[in-house]
Amino acid sequence: MAQVIVRNIEDDVKIGLKQRASQHGWSMEEEIRQILRQAVRTAAPARTQLGSNIAARFAGVGLAEPLAELRGHAIEPMRLGQ
Repeated sequence: MAQVIVRNIEDDVKIGLKQRASQHGWSMEEEIRQILRQAVRTAAPARTQLGSNIAARFAGVGLAEPLAELRGHAIEPMRLGQ
């Protein structure tokens, strides 16, 4: 198994970890393991793209075709006063 060293943990965080560990009846080290296991087990929700969010927001008011995603396209500056 791997080992990880975490430095510069605030005193109040350490105290909180000790209290949580005591409530669960195990060591602070085991409490940290449990927290890390839970953190990686919980999948982050999938993020939708901006165009998809806009399309969903206006789906009921006449927007019928998908909006193009503009990620990766070059942006041209506005031309003022020409």
